[in-house]
Amino acid sequence: MAFESLTEKLQNIFKKLRSKGKLRPDDVKASLKEVKMALLEADVNFKVVKQFVKSIEEQAVGEEVLSGLNPGQMVVKIVNDEMVRLLGSDSAELVFAPGKGITVIMMCGLNGAGKTTTTAKLALKLEKKGKKSLLVACDVYRPAAIKQLQINGQKVNKEVFTMEDCKDPVKIACEAVKYAEKNGHNVVILDTAGRQQIDEDLMDELKRIKENVEVLDTVLVVDGSTGQAAVDVAKGFEERVGIDGVILSKLDGDARGGAALSIRSVTDKPIYFAGMGEKLTDLEQFYPDRMASRILGMGDVLSLIEKATETVDVEAAQDMSKKMKKGKFDFDDYMTSMAQMKKMGGVHSILKMLPGLTGGKDISGMIDEAVLTRNEAIIQSMTKEERANPKLLNPKRKHRIAKGAGVDIMHVNRLVKQFEEMQKMMKKMPGMLKGKRGFGGLGGLSNMMKGLR
Repeated sequence: MAFESLTEKLQNIFKKLRSKGKLRPDDVKASLKEVKMALLEADVNFKVVKQFVKSIEEQAVGEEVLSGLNPGQMVVKIVNDEMVRLLGSDSAELVFAPGKGITVIMMCGLNGAGKTTTTAKLALKLEKKGKKSLLVACDVYRPAAIKQLQINGQKVNKEVFTMEDCKDPVKIACEAVKYAEKNGHNVVILDTAGRQQIDEDLMDELKRIKENVEVLDTVLVVDGSTGQAAVDVAKGFEERVGIDGVILSKLDGDARGGAALSIRSVTDKPIYFAGMGEKLTDLEQFYPDRMASRILGMGDVLSLIEKATETVDVEAAQDMSKKMKKGKFDFDDYMTSMAQMKKMGGVHSILKMLPGLTGGKDISGMIDEAVLTRNEAIIQSMTKEERANPKLLNPKRKHRIAKGAGVDIMHVNRLVKQFEEMQKMMKKMPGMLKGKRGFGGLGGLSNMMKGLR
């Protein structure tokens, strides 16, 4: 995630704070100086950082905090509360037209921000709210923009409205609304043109669309990996066109993430969603408290449970959990678990949401995705009987499997040995598999996969 470097630095600062039995005002100030530097390095707006640190210091050096039973934990709580406030306190929702009215959402932003992809992601997200979206190709300038929207629309099973011979975005938007009224769409999402930078032509075009079409939500898509530059873009669009909220794209990349921590405070506009991956399903509702928890290295179990509920076959997870408790987990079950993990965004994506497992270096060293891929190839080279009963794997069979998977025999031996150790561990630790709606089985799987590195 974009905050991995920041998370690691903050965790180290908090670790030093919590290790001290008592805190003096100088201890707090020294730690907050480190917090300030970490935020500035993450490209958070300087004025935002200054106010953030000042507010924490005013609360943290009070007698009640420093003389408490656990002052280090209290300071961390104050930082968490302030970060939630900085990110917007409450989650924000798009505004929808009442009754059978049509909601028009205008997507805007610079070229390269991920606007067209985010348009399709948003349509898929709104489908879960019972909305039937019509995607509208209003970018008549960028080569292949219309085709890109059509391809993405097809992937999410959404109709795309185009007028390929028309070069007037305002007319396209007006005709799209009429089409939506006739064809039962209750949401119209306008994918407008971008530019390499803010200019008068772009702003004028967006203003004319809003003058001719009743836009309920003007949504700015900004590249979350661009840091302070994204904040400047947001200010520019708000001042010249007026925006209702923001979607941060590309927050899954290895970037500094300062945009998320600055935009709300600088523009006073909420963040609706965050793009957390390249897949069209990778758009998450932005919850300030959950994002603060992730940034501070406390995980995000609620979002993980929601993702599991949406993607995991609950019945299969429950059956797998029962097998694991009895130590009867076989290689077929392992393959099933990996398939479910991939649906949820992959192993690393899941581990980043688990408390205590965040902080870039720890996660990257915890599980090697390449090893997991190799393990899958090994298992796929086994017969059905061998996958169901690993005890059949004698030296002759292992050599055949290694040859079929294109790996060295030592990799097969290592996988089989670790798998046997994992089965023994599962018999001894049934408690770690308890969880809501069979989801606990996935919690246990993170431990299992650590053993299959």
